[in-house]
Amino acid sequence: MKKIAIFVDVQNIYYTTRQAYGRQFNYRKLWQRISLEGEIVSATAYAIHRGDDQQIKFQDALKHIGFTIKLKPYIQRSDGSAKGDWDVGIAIDVLDTAKHVDTVVLLSGDGDFDLLLEKIKKDNAVRAEVYGVPALTANSLIDSATIFHRIEEDLLL
Repeated sequence: MKKIAIFVDVQNIYYTTRQAYGRQFNYRKLWQRISLEGEIVSATAYAIHRGDDQQIKFQDALKHIGFTIKLKPYIQRSDGSAKGDWDVGIAIDVLDTAKHVDTVVLLSGDGDFDLLLEKIKKDNAVRAEVYGVPALTANSLIDSATIFHRIEEDLLL
């Protein structure tokens, strides 16, 4: 049975599905779909911690599905901008995990991950699957994926 690891850029998926469809992503349906392909040996969702009740409820729902949640504090800068980027953390975890699985599944539209996917495919001979909103996913990320799965109506709440 194929060993699969899932990595979710929560902020990216939240904002791209909201912008493109005005709806939220269905993580339970994703889990069901991927589990048909093999054994999910790890699943991590990377999010920003704001501490509000709705976010805590969402994180609890992800844990119930089977995800491990990694949180970074929400940082409001003095100029009003905000910071909360998980790209390096995701990359480190993908590099570590790719040695032990057959497939890496990344949920993000961020083109910064294209080199990461090329590297794990070359170094570890893994499949690199990407789930993203088609119009809001970088072409370089789509091109670096073994398979690109379009997030459309069937994966939304």
